[in-house]
Amino acid sequence: MNEGDQMPEAVTQSVARADNPAAWFAQDFDGNDDWIYRFTHADVNELTRAAAHSARVPLPELLVGDFPLDGLAVTLVELRREILQGRGFVLLRGLPVGDWSPALTARIYYGLGCHLGQAVSQNASGHLLGHVKDLGKDPFDPVTRVYQTNYRQPFHTDSTDIVGLLCIKTARRGGASAIASSTSAFNVLAEQRPDLLEVLCQPFYVDRKDEIPLGKEPTYQLAVFHRHAGYVTCIYARDFIEAAQRFDDVPRLLFEQIEAMDVLDRLVASDRLRFDMVFEPGDIQLLHNHQILHSRTTYEDWPEVEHRRHLLRLWLSTADGRPLPMAFEERYGTITPGMIRGGIRVSGSVLNAPIEP
Repeated sequence: MNEGDQMPEAVTQSVARADNPAAWFAQDFDGNDDWIYRFTHADVNELTRAAAHSARVPLPELLVGDFPLDGLAVTLVELRREILQGRGFVLLRGLPVGDWSPALTARIYYGLGCHLGQAVSQNASGHLLGHVKDLGKDPFDPVTRVYQTNYRQPFHTDSTDIVGLLCIKTARRGGASAIASSTSAFNVLAEQRPDLLEVLCQPFYVDRKDEIPLGKEPTYQLAVFHRHAGYVTCIYARDFIEAAQRFDDVPRLLFEQIEAMDVLDRLVASDRLRFDMVFEPGDIQLLHNHQILHSRTTYEDWPEVEHRRHLLRLWLSTADGRPLPMAFEERYGTITPGMIRGGIRVSGSVLNAPIEP
C-alpha cells in the first residue's frame, strides 16, 4: 500500500453507505430520459462554425479557445457538472454524422471535447482520438486491447477522468452498451459482502499490456475501490488483472480475490445495477470514469467494410476533477489538481489524432 493512501480507513468505513447522486440504480431511470440531451439545429450550426474557425489548427494542438461556442458552451458546462458532480453520465444525441466527412466529424467531436477537458493518450501510439473498431486482433492475446476486437468487454473503467464515445456506425447485431454505478456497487457490497469489499479495497497486480512508461515495471499494484477525500473511486479492468498472471514474479490470485471479482462482475451486470443504452449514429456517451463502469456485448459486424461498427473515443483529463489517492500515480502519472493526468504514457510516442483507424 502506498504512503498517503486511505485504504485502511476506507475498509473500516465501508459499512457506511456513500449517499450522493452517483449512487443510482437502473430502475431510477425507468420512463426517465433526463440523461439524454438532444442537439438542436442551432447547436449543430455552432459546431460546424467552430470547426471552420479552427480548420488551420491540427487536432492535437486544438484548445478550447480555437473552438468557440456560444449557447452550446453554456449547455456543456451544465452537462459537465452533471457528469463530474451528479449521476456521472449523459448521452448527447443527434449529430448528423452521416452528412459529415470523417475529418469534419473528428474535428467537431474533438473540439466539443475541449470544452469538457484535455484529451490524453489512449495507447502506446499516442492516440488522442481513439477508434473503437474490430481490427481483427486476437481478444485472447494477453496484450490485446479488447476495444480493437468484436469480443465482449465486461464492466470496466478506463484510465482517465471522462470517457467519451461517439457512435459513427452500429454493428449488424450486438455491441450493446451498458453502464453501472460503481458507487452503488460499493454500497451493496458494504451491506451484503463486506468481507469481499475489504478484498477489493486491497491492491491487485495489474498488467500494463506492454504499454510501459519510462522507468516503470510491466505490472503495478492498485486496489479496485478507494475511499478518499469523501469520494468512492473505482478503477477496475479484470482482464488487465488476469493478464498480470502471465508474469512469474506476480503472486497467483487468491481464492478470495477471484471470488470478490466474480461477485462484483455479477453485481454490476445484474438487472438492479445494469443500465442498458442503445447507441444510434450521432450519439455521444460521456461517463465519469471514477464512478461509472461500462461494458459492451460481443457483436457481429456487417460484411461491407464501409458499414462496420465504428466509434470514436476520447479520454479527457479535467483540471477540476476529484482528488485521487496517491496510489493512482502508478497509473495516472501525476494526480496533482490542475495538472493533466491519466492516459497511456510511453516514452517516444508522439501525440496524434488519426482520422481513420
